[in-house]
Amino acid sequence: MSRKSSSPTKKGLRLLGTASALPQAPSREILDTFLNAHNGRPYVIRLATEDFSSLCPVTGQPDYAEITIEYIPAAKCVETKSLKYYLASFRNTPAFNEQIVNRILDDLVAVCAPAEMVVEGAFASRGGLSLTVTASHSAEESED
Repeated sequence: MSRKSSSPTKKGLRLLGTASALPQAPSREILDTFLNAHNGRPYVIRLATEDFSSLCPVTGQPDYAEITIEYIPAAKCVETKSLKYYLASFRNTPAFNEQIVNRILDDLVAVCAPAEMVVEGAFASRGGLSLTVTASHSAEESED
């Protein structure tokens, strides 16, 4: 039995269902979205990864973190395979932890315009200090 490659559920999604290489650098262009079938109903989507990594911009040493993204979608939702690729693309990116969390939030807000979103990065301890960065967005606050 053959499958049609142009399934209506895959329409517009570039990574889902295809083999592809991980991107070398983060870009919001990596992120795919799909229409929220329950637009108008507030519900929460929570995504988390424990294996996020990036590079310290000063020492070049790897930084490890648990990244949690929680949002109330509006018209669009972020597709999870593209999000996985987007987050993995930070592994060779030198940036401070605060910059990374805010960039993830900015890029996700730009592509899916959620009603609300919170991105949290709980970075592994270095030198005896743990760092957690939380950045948030609210469509209501943006309209003011």
